[in-house]
Amino acid sequence: MLIKNRMSKIQLLAGIILLIIGQSCATKPKGRFNYLKIPVPPQYDENRYWAALPSMEDPADLTPDGLEDRQDEVEADVFFIHPTTYTKKPGNKNWNGSPRDKKLNEQTDETTIKYQASLFNGAGRVFAPRYRQAHIHAFRAEDKRSAQRALDMAYGDVKTAFEYYLEHYNNGRPIIIASHSQGTTHAIRLVKEFFDFSDLKEQLVVAYLTGMPVKESEFRTIYPCRTPEETGCFCSWRTFKEGYEPKNHSENNNIAVSNPLTWKEEQAVAPNEMNEGAVLRNFDKIVPGAADAIVNDGLLWVSKLRFPGSFFFWKKNLHIGDLNLYYLNVRNNAILRTEAFIKNRK
Repeated sequence: MLIKNRMSKIQLLAGIILLIIGQSCATKPKGRFNYLKIPVPPQYDENRYWAALPSMEDPADLTPDGLEDRQDEVEADVFFIHPTTYTKKPGNKNWNGSPRDKKLNEQTDETTIKYQASLFNGAGRVFAPRYRQAHIHAFRAEDKRSAQRALDMAYGDVKTAFEYYLEHYNNGRPIIIASHSQGTTHAIRLVKEFFDFSDLKEQLVVAYLTGMPVKESEFRTIYPCRTPEETGCFCSWRTFKEGYEPKNHSENNNIAVSNPLTWKEEQAVAPNEMNEGAVLRNFDKIVPGAADAIVNDGLLWVSKLRFPGSFFFWKKNLHIGDLNLYYLNVRNNAILRTEAFIKNRK
């Protein structure tokens, strides 16, 4: 048994080393953004351009053991904008990924749709468009002009998908906007354009804008949520190990941060015991108490990670776990806010 434990630790460390080596050898877009090389735009009247639709069988329908997909009975919709899955893998040399790329779509479906979008299937029907996402290099490229064009193209697809959703699927139903990372970059623009100073705001249950800094004053009529049941507001957080501050954080100010364990405005520490359950590598297993949550100066800090193998998880940036470390808390909060919205609407 001791030998097996040692071997498993060695294999884990080897996997991490290989991951680091693989990233260091990875590719990035070649040359400047070129409109002659852009992928074919998605056509949202075709199901293949959606990663999740209520009418399809897709990974957003999945649930960990003990939970239930409630999309057939809920009264609200969730429009989920997925994060970057077009990364540094060899061959990914264009500024934008193609929604026709089978391998890229599989990567999206098996990661963010399964592990993130699925947490909302207890609160609403899940809609998640495929889009010509910008390469991850766009967020740190020296060629800012090309990077912005790539992000603008990606947002254009998200906007088109949302307009198609409104016209063909919504029918006046309450809406949750949910996003992570690059998805939040686009969701901020979407909320500004479609909900801020718009009649559509009356349909907004909540916007979960995670993984990117969002200012408290980002919107003119939509404010950070202050209580667990509040609606028509937004929640946002970025997760790091306690004491760590990301680069250029001192330049940021007025950043909204929600505590996904309390959903309240106060800055008190929320202990691990308040964490109803994370969903980690083993999707089927819910892990209670996986992380605590501390709001500090526009950041969400974690002082204690408690899950099998957490001893070897030395990364200080917990970006990848923004939603999954608090999977069940976010799921239950989305249900709570939806129920409050529907009750107040009647």
